[in-house]
Amino acid sequence: METKKVTQESDLQIALSMRKEVFINEQGVPPEEEIDAFDTLNDQCEHVLVYENNQAIGTGRMRIVNNIGKLERICVRAPYRQLGAGKVIIEALEDIAREKELSQVKLDAQTHAEGFYQKLGYQVISNDIFMDAGIPHISMTKQLSNI
Repeated sequence: METKKVTQESDLQIALSMRKEVFINEQGVPPEEEIDAFDTLNDQCEHVLVYENNQAIGTGRMRIVNNIGKLERICVRAPYRQLGAGKVIIEALEDIAREKELSQVKLDAQTHAEGFYQKLGYQVISNDIFMDAGIPHISMTKQLSNI
């Protein structure tokens, strides 16, 4: 698998297309809740794509909120799940956070993915489950090493 930072509008459109496929079409997230002001090429947000055999199969983004890297919009297309692409996306976003000299990352995980994130070193920090776009979520965080 290869990762690629999104630096061109065409790559951003690929990422957005995948998110529409997974979040809007598959999970029923309203389009106005999925696509937001950070879905542009700017210095506020970094997007990544993951490829397998030259096919874009996953995406995610990171933005800095209160000096913490916030990982968001992480998804893998259905036919490619269970191949390790999710882990590759998380590692790429964590690397970006380290490049920006951040020592902590956080994310709001769909509750069914809690175990996945725990295996990657994330810990639950929210006291309660909360709804986001009609889907149950929990907040999680991870301290980054300086490697």
